[in-house]
This record gives sequence, C-alpha cells and structure tokens, in this order.
Amino acid sequence: MKLYGITGGIGSGKSVAMQSWLRLGWPAVDTDEIARDLVEPGSDALAEISREFGSKVLSVNGVLDRQALARIVFADRGARTRLEKILHPRIRVEWRRVVEVWRAEGCKSAAVVIPLLFETHAEEEFDRVICVACSPELQRTRLLGRGWDDVEIERRLKSQWSVSEKMNFADYVVWNESTVEVLDQQIEWISQHQ
Repeated sequence: MKLYGITGGIGSGKSVAMQSWLRLGWPAVDTDEIARDLVEPGSDALAEISREFGSKVLSVNGVLDRQALARIVFADRGARTRLEKILHPRIRVEWRRVVEVWRAEGCKSAAVVIPLLFETHAEEEFDRVICVACSPELQRTRLLGRGWDDVEIERRLKSQWSVSEKMNFADYVVWNESTVEVLDQQIEWISQHQ
C-alpha cells in the first residue's frame, strides 16, 4: 500500500484535499478528527488535560472548551508542549491502527492528514508527503473568516512551520486557490503518478 501524508498550513485546505482524496475512492483519515474523538467526556486524554490545565478548560457539562484551551496553549509555548505530550502519542497510535486496518484490507493507496506532520517527525512513516498550500493573503482571509483576530492568527501561525518550509520538504505541493474541481485534478494527478 502506498501511504500518503497530507499536511499544510492552517487554513490551507487540508480537509478539502482529503475530500478530494475520498472522492477518488481511496481511504483517508484526519488526525484533527482523531484528536476530537480522543477528548470526549470520560476519556483518559480529557482527564489528563483537565489535571494539567485545570477545570477552566472544561465546560459546565464536562466537555473540553477548545477555545479556552487554545487561548492558553497558543499564548504559551510551554503549555502547548505539555498538551502535545498528552495528545500526540495517542493520535499517532490511533492513525497507525487505522493504517494497519487498510493494509489488512489490501488498499492500494491511503492518506493521513496531519497538520503538524513535519513538526512531529512523522514524515518517515509515509511513502509520499503532499503539502496543501495557498498564498499568505488568502490564508489570512480564511482564518479571519473563522472569527480569529490578528493576534490569534499570528499565535497559531507561529506554532507551526511556515507553509514555504512545508512545501520545501514535501514530495508534492497542491496549490489551493481555485475551485474544488481544480483541487480534485491535482489530487487525481498525484494518485496516478505513484
């Protein structure tokens, strides 16, 4: 099985690229979704996060308050490192488990979306890495559209490699500034040039 890692900057369109991949009929999983599942109420990860950061990161009904946690970890590199030590190993175990299921099923190609692929040194686990990218101006516009202010955007951008760094280390770059059809064409081209 040929295993692809999909990465890119925040707001670049990694999830949209994953949908293109799925439309080709290949399996894919997004580690952001895995992370959300790992912190469901009652989970070990959520209990550890609560111990580490206090009840202020939980809503009244015991659900993780992602915005409260984000305000803490994107303002303090040490806090972000502590959170990553809780989540990243668990996330890696889970996506590796999913990949093994695909292998057992005889899948020809599959993809794992990992926003911090290079930052977590996961690139060795993939046959090829695809970086989804767009201009800094469009990236900022998309992030403003999420309701983030300039300070929040800067903090998040500084928490990961720049898009240009990711592009330099990727095997393929998908430029995501046009239509979904153009994105589909780029992903299809990559899938045909394995």
